Amino acid sequence: MFNLDDAKTYPQADPGNMRGHIEALPQQCADAWHLVQGIDFPAAYRSPRLVAVLGMGGSAIGGALLTGLVAGTCPVPVMPIGGYDLPAYVREDALVIASSHSGNTEETLALATQAEERGARIVAVTSGGELAAQAETKGWPLVRFHYASAPRAALGYSFTLLWGILHRLDISKDTPSDLEEAIAVMTAWQQELVPGVPADHNPAKQLAWRLVDRAPVIYGAGFLAPVARRWKGQFNENSKTWSFWEELPELNHNAVVGYEMPESVTDRIAVIFLRTPLEDERIQARWEATADLLHKADVALETVWGHGTGKLAQMLSLIHFGDYVSYYLALLNRIDPTPVEAIDYLKQRLAKP
Repeated sequence: MFNLDDAKTYPQADPGNMRGHIEALPQQCADAWHLVQGIDFPAAYRSPRLVAVLGMGGSAIGGALLTGLVAGTCPVPVMPIGGYDLPAYVREDALVIASSHSGNTEETLALATQAEERGARIVAVTSGGELAAQAETKGWPLVRFHYASAPRAALGYSFTLLWGILHRLDISKDTPSDLEEAIAVMTAWQQELVPGVPADHNPAKQLAWRLVDRAPVIYGAGFLAPVARRWKGQFNENSKTWSFWEELPELNHNAVVGYEMPESVTDRIAVIFLRTPLEDERIQARWEATADLLHKADVALETVWGHGTGKLAQMLSLIHFGDYVSYYLALLNRIDPTPVEAIDYLKQRLAKP
């Protein structure tokens, strides 16, 4: 088994330096916030009926996180949209943010084309590619960032740029101080999570060890539901392992009944609760009752609490912690965390002639 406390083994096990990208998340957020402050938006973009965030994979998660964060304060709906078909409710009075790390995501390009045909107000968020070219040709506001990594490793950009756009347009009521707290909290907690901290004192390494040979199932409620989705994707792509996510309270109306069968699965899964002290008392009660059911079914249960006082700090601190856990689990699985060969195969298989 890989020795997580042997610093000499990391470069060979992680040639793509996923570790460096994870450590850079706080700085990514700061850089993205600074970048979006220099973008001008037409006045007509300031009063949309709804905000649609187009994206897939590592870009889609930014839209999902944004939706969870602003749901309680944003006066208009914010909706993440993927796939090839733009819903009929996205019309000329919508703000459409097309987010694609490469700028060549075919689903996002297809959706952006449909949005343009309907006269929607479009913003492009990308590092380049066809999406940037279309933005420059058609006069869409372009938020271009440069960060060399896999899309999932650039979350600081794919999320913070979206949040910054809403702030610049006075759609989001969150403030820069929320991001300052989140960056400070991530930076502080990271001191306990980096490879140089031995496993005896490193909670991310400890959780990764407990997940070896298990499929993680992540539960989140409210604004932490998309964080559970992020954890699931990171286990899939970094650790190359099966993983699933569920949302509370919905899972109390179905998933809890499935703890009984098949019995052979019980010792091969682990449920992870993502918790925050910002939950209301009814959600707290549901967590406690769900934990009782899991213990009764002899299912391994882990609980991770967010850090900080605000929603953004709670959200990003849990994302950062989860990234480290997925990274360490990849190394324990003796897997290079960076390549995603199955996704590369699909892209090649589906490439248009």
